[in-house]
Amino acid sequence: GNCFPCPQEGCPMMGHYADRFPEKLKRVDQKYFLNTAADEPFATWRQKVFVKLSGVKKTRGDINLVYYDTQGNSKEYEVASGDLSQDDVYTQYLDVEINPKNTTKIEFLWNKAIFSLLWARLGAETVNIIHGADGHR
Repeated sequence: GNCFPCPQEGCPMMGHYADRFPEKLKRVDQKYFLNTAADEPFATWRQKVFVKLSGVKKTRGDINLVYYDTQGNSKEYEVASGDLSQDDVYTQYLDVEINPKNTTKIEFLWNKAIFSLLWARLGAETVNIIHGADGHR
């Protein structure tokens, strides 16, 4: 868990997406990392998440997404934290442990910072998630 998340061009990749990094083949004496889930079946699915906010212009807190699957499992992932602005699109690579084919719902959560305005409201204008080799949304 100390090596992730890597920037898209940063860590040498193993597995399904390794062929997307041909420049990595030119390096010598490099370490390779395979990110896995903590429990069986140990697979993770890399997803690129884009969140555009609506509501309050600027505030503090964090944005999380909760994934739910057909077996009743759920897992929460942080997308952004700190100063949040309606003018920004928050992008994050997530290695999710919920198979996209079995995902039944993705919930948007905004956790307010302690000193945020109590009456402030924040939502997502759009949430786009790209996954798979063919870039499905």
